[in-house]
Amino acid sequence: MKYRLQSLFFVLTAFLLGCNEFMVVGVISNIAKSYHASLSTVGLLVTVFAVTYAICTPILTTITSKYDRFKVLMTMLVIFWLGNTMTALAPSLPLLFISRIITAAVAGTIISLILVFVSVIAPLEKRSMLVATVFAGFSTATIIGVPIGTTISMLSSWHISFLVISVLTIIIGVGLYWLVPRGTSQVTGSIKNQLQLMTDRRICLGVIAMITLMAAEYTFYTYIRPIITDVLGFSASQLNWLLGLIGVMFIIGNTCAGIISSRYGIGKMPVISTACLVLLLLMGSAFHLSWLGIVLLCLICFVLGMPGSILQVMFLNVAERDHPAAMSLASSLNPICTNIGVSVGSLVAAISVSFVPVSQIGYVGALFALVGVICTMMLVKTEN
Repeated sequence: MKYRLQSLFFVLTAFLLGCNEFMVVGVISNIAKSYHASLSTVGLLVTVFAVTYAICTPILTTITSKYDRFKVLMTMLVIFWLGNTMTALAPSLPLLFISRIITAAVAGTIISLILVFVSVIAPLEKRSMLVATVFAGFSTATIIGVPIGTTISMLSSWHISFLVISVLTIIIGVGLYWLVPRGTSQVTGSIKNQLQLMTDRRICLGVIAMITLMAAEYTFYTYIRPIITDVLGFSASQLNWLLGLIGVMFIIGNTCAGIISSRYGIGKMPVISTACLVLLLLMGSAFHLSWLGIVLLCLICFVLGMPGSILQVMFLNVAERDHPAAMSLASSLNPICTNIGVSVGSLVAAISVSFVPVSQIGYVGALFALVGVICTMMLVKTEN
């Protein structure tokens, strides 16, 4: 019973962090209006968050690795709550940026610690599935976080959207205080010991593969709304349920990743990355038929729901076996790679749409996917 409750609150924590990160996308227009700022300026909130997340996560995770994990987690949650509450109450745009930097700085460390505790409480045969379930919680937030924020903002204001996150943080924080194991055994090491993890060929190949596959995803996902409405011709009323359908495919992919990782480890990663490459290459021709285009989007999102969980389990297993002093850094690699991939993919997409139609953006993503295919093939060969 306790294991199930622990698992539930770990998933809820991932969901909370995902909502905090992505909810801002749905209320950007409201934020711009309330501060009398341009959309381009307010849009930088997303970029600043991703960059801060990617930079601060490995630094804070490495620095705090020598301290008690439970105490670090509780401290980070308090800082997160303060930053998010500051976002909700920010009287000016500069303070809003500062608040987003604060929450981004600790969010990655929180999810990293959650993944470490997953490796502590879960039997080896259940670890892959629990890691996948935690990431399913984060994926769910990316799906419903934006519409939830938008709905609350329409009913009241965008400030209330973030106040809801603060309330949830308190509730989840109390649950974690009660459920997270204290005094877990940990091997402490210097920053040098932590960084030795990055000299491992398997880790390097896994990191590159994850970044490139995430970048491949966000070359088209950045423009998913205009793709559905402008390219495929669906109405605005159909948009939300189609986005929900695509999001469900992400979650199913996450769930399947746990099963695949448990049975095959990283052995199926070349197949998954190759499927991603092929589907991206088919995107341009499939978009000529509306429903065929939606089916293809669902398939590719199903496939792209898998790599993160599979590779994160590998990171944890490699660290546990060969670099025990670097467990904290290993647990942070997925969120770091995700945010780098999102930043790179969305940036390249923004540049590419000036030269190619949105309907052909899949070919740009295919270039990233090709690198992912090569890296996963090399990774499997190295592992064997």
